[in-house]
Amino acid sequence: MINDMDGCIEIQRNELASRFNCVPSQINYVISTRFTNEKGYYVESRRGGGGYITIRRLNTDSAGDYIMHIITSIGDKITQHSCEVFINNFVDYDVIDNREAMLMKAATSDKALVDVAPDKRDDVRAAILKNMLTSLTVI
Repeated sequence: MINDMDGCIEIQRNELASRFNCVPSQINYVISTRFTNEKGYYVESRRGGGGYITIRRLNTDSAGDYIMHIITSIGDKITQHSCEVFINNFVDYDVIDNREAMLMKAATSDKALVDVAPDKRDDVRAAILKNMLTSLTVI
């Protein structure tokens, strides 16, 4: 449906629930697991009037715009797993090549951050990833 609507769809919760074969109360879970920032989607939810959900696929035609969206969506912390999902998506969307991905994964791994206190690793990882991504936008 998103492909047919130029990368954006607005749909009622009940209709979405029937398409995903679930009850409306499960929609938030379904949406949060299938349409994440890491996978290149932006989701807005509106209550009232039947409850609408807007799902937008990010424009990956412009690598710079995609990278800037990711930088702003990362927040102050990121787990190693989420970081790797982002990096894998960068490869899938031809933002970076496999070698760059391997370097980014190595720099943001728990192994590289072993001397950082465990409760601070996700903060440091987010800062490192954002810095690397910012560097890509100026190339």
